[in-house]
Amino acid sequence: MIRFLLDGTVVEVEAEATETTLELIRTRLGRKGTKEGCGEGDCGACTVLLGEAQDGAVQWRAVNACILFAPMLDGKALVTVESLGGKAPVQAEMVARHGSQCGFCTPGFIMSLEGRARGGLGTVGRPVADVLSGNLCRCTGYGPIVASGEAVPPAPRDDSATLAALESLRPGGSGPGWFAPRSADALAALLIEHPTARIVAGATDVGLWVTKQMRALGTVIFIGDVADLRGITEAPEGVTLGAGVRYSEAWDAFARLHPDLGELIRRIAGTPVRNAGTIGGNIANGSPIGDTPPALIALGARLTLRRGADRRTIPLEDYFIAYGKQDRAEGEFVESIFIPRPGPEAIIAITKLSKRFDSDISAVCGAFNLSVREGVIQSARIAFGGMAGTPHRAAATEAALTGQPFAQATIEAAIPALAQDYQPLTDVRGSSAYRQTVAANLLRRLWLAQQGEAVSVLEVTHG
Repeated sequence: MIRFLLDGTVVEVEAEATETTLELIRTRLGRKGTKEGCGEGDCGACTVLLGEAQDGAVQWRAVNACILFAPMLDGKALVTVESLGGKAPVQAEMVARHGSQCGFCTPGFIMSLEGRARGGLGTVGRPVADVLSGNLCRCTGYGPIVASGEAVPPAPRDDSATLAALESLRPGGSGPGWFAPRSADALAALLIEHPTARIVAGATDVGLWVTKQMRALGTVIFIGDVADLRGITEAPEGVTLGAGVRYSEAWDAFARLHPDLGELIRRIAGTPVRNAGTIGGNIANGSPIGDTPPALIALGARLTLRRGADRRTIPLEDYFIAYGKQDRAEGEFVESIFIPRPGPEAIIAITKLSKRFDSDISAVCGAFNLSVREGVIQSARIAFGGMAGTPHRAAATEAALTGQPFAQATIEAAIPALAQDYQPLTDVRGSSAYRQTVAANLLRRLWLAQQGEAVSVLEVTHG
């Protein structure tokens, strides 16, 4: 059973674990404005807003209804395009500026812009173009749409009634084949009882297993509402993130660690995916093209895993054993990630390459962390994603650099070692030769950037 707010009214329905929010909205709620374009969280036509009580206010966030499972609505407020009643300022601006032609994508754009107008997650201080990075239009062109958003700046709003209703709402917490614990202790106990259950945080990848691969997930444990996994602690020694922290929530803390890390978050998918996907989920999933693991490995991140009351902490690079295999036992879950703060001697560069700049999967993601003192490389941590079956360190390249002068000749001498570290595959995102060339050029780029050369990520990506 799930309970959620829809336009101020409590809705109570039974929901299967893998019923999508889009299916619920269109077939059971009868609201046809929310569209299915891609079914994989890529086009934004299905964007809706979710509201959650947080720190005495309502936090709004735009999400993709097509890959958000219906049980993830439990205890939240749902806003669809029909909820706006044609009276929202962003709707008026879209009409006045001719921001719609065929109209199929328009409801999704409206909801993303409405999220910005409400000061929603992932929008504060961000350009409208970044806010709309997860919404695609195939006929109007983005000029009038972006202008419509810029014409409606975020403004204070009275959410007191919604907040009161959310705080008094009692979530169902479980349903046919699924559970939604509210604490890490409850999650640990559930996993002891159901050690093979599928853990789902944001469903930004698992959602596609259902919508595209038609896979059955078995018993599902949704962890998006586990408060203990949502904390961010910034300290002089580094940043500790609960595994349930979403990309958008981690963005600013990552940028304070290093600007390239913040830029990496901006390049991950689009706003609705960043508002749902989690750092812990990106790691636990073990994908060789996951964006955050190479960067976090290069920065020396450590992972804490928990089973019942037992915890263990390991270097992040040790978590990835082989393609599709991670160092996580049955009943164990990722609890937190610690990222050391770079020291004053650190030279750091993190670059993602993909066919599209926004909302695309990496072909190669390279991360470099060199400690240089008095012109000599004291240590090196280098990691790549997209170059092997797992994200892992370039041990031979690191060894070739360590103890050598930080100079162009050293960089060039170390490049052949990349062939010892990686033998990449050829796939739709790039050939093996392309990836090897890119990896070498990213190492050269690190040197050039330190010499003050203007090196554009766009040039590297599309050149």
